[in-house]
Amino acid sequence: MNQQQIFQAIKNDIQNQKYTDLGIDPLYVVSKEARILIIGQAPGIKAQKSGKVWNDLSGIKLREWMGLSETQFYNSNKIAIMPMDFYYPGQSRNGDLPPRHDFAKKWHPLLLEKMPNIELTLLVGSYAQKEYLNLKNSQKLTDVVRNYKKYLPYYFPIVHPSPLNRRWLKKNLWFEEVVVPELKKKVRKVFEY
Repeated sequence: MNQQQIFQAIKNDIQNQKYTDLGIDPLYVVSKEARILIIGQAPGIKAQKSGKVWNDLSGIKLREWMGLSETQFYNSNKIAIMPMDFYYPGQSRNGDLPPRHDFAKKWHPLLLEKMPNIELTLLVGSYAQKEYLNLKNSQKLTDVVRNYKKYLPYYFPIVHPSPLNRRWLKKNLWFEEVVVPELKKKVRKVFEY
């Protein structure tokens, strides 16, 4: 299947029917030229409404952590974005609902085949980390992120840049002091290749 056929298959999938009926397209970015892949949770409501990935406060913080301008992030063709679910899952009392179970297993392999040049994959948050690093549910995000070097050079696990994680960031100052500069360095190296 080519990219357009995959996109159409996602839209036509019975599991996504309610979104398709509402005129909501799956939200992801795949590019053959992409060198950096970002795998996060799922689009937020603002991103889904605008049809633009990471188009919210979380996206601003993510770009800051990566050391990229908005133009570099969106217009370079070097960044691919493939969330664990391509649709906004809805809201719970504590933030957004989790991505649908097994959604990524169904669609990610088809899209990964279209991106042969990926050199660095950012795993943003626990859902992506547990799936791609084959972690047990008992594994703590803080420990995974603190030990990010263990997963390099291919995977780089980070905390989600959501404003809801302000408390975590204040408790774990090492993240922005140590991990973020290392992330910027890795992104710059791959991005400038």
